[in-house]
Amino acid sequence: MHREKDLNELVKRLKEAAGGNLSAVVLYGSAADHEFHEGHSDLNILCLLNRLDGADLANLRPVGLWWWRKGHPTPLVFTLEELRHSADVFAIELLDIKQHHHMLLGEDCFADLDVPMTLHRLQVERELRTSVIRLRQAFLRSRGRRSELAELMIASASTFAALFRHSLIALGKTGPESRRGAADQLAELVGFDPAAFHTVLDLREGKTAAGEVNHKQTFAAYLDAVTRVAEGMDQLLATKG
Repeated sequence: MHREKDLNELVKRLKEAAGGNLSAVVLYGSAADHEFHEGHSDLNILCLLNRLDGADLANLRPVGLWWWRKGHPTPLVFTLEELRHSADVFAIELLDIKQHHHMLLGEDCFADLDVPMTLHRLQVERELRTSVIRLRQAFLRSRGRRSELAELMIASASTFAALFRHSLIALGKTGPESRRGAADQLAELVGFDPAAFHTVLDLREGKTAAGEVNHKQTFAAYLDAVTRVAEGMDQLLATKG
């Protein structure tokens, strides 16, 4: 598989570049669960080093550049101590990694990683609002063409899908693991129409051709849906204290 070849080569290059300073290499995100889609899902990588100064980072730069040029997101680089201290700042991200990851190298350090859920709720509210604002800004600087609207929706879909799932977690719901299931369950709790979100996922996954979609209507409905989620979560989480 093309994905496995890239990952094996990445680990090889990281070991050569960092040597004994490399503690672990972690694959996380959709590539580590059942929602991976070739061509749309990213290969997200976290590298853990024993020490991380300027020289150590410089040793990894050629590997990071090679990986990025292959079309993958630049790896996240932490020491284990930094990772533990970051749980209060990146609660959503680290809870995601804790729940969905695959160790490519090293021991699994996520089982005992404590993620403060009070701060997780605050981050969910902030990220929902921020993501809606960014979507509006992106629309305002577009020319409104069908291809641009499709790109805006597809590019933001994974972010909102993750935030929908974390909204359920913040509300104390276990929720389904699938993006579609999470959207449907949240729709019942918050009160929004998830149809446009399903349409965007269909576009993203190639289940629906671009010519079959009215992009202006879909974008308007999609924006209304995510805006309603942001507003509804503010209200629901306020009642939880």
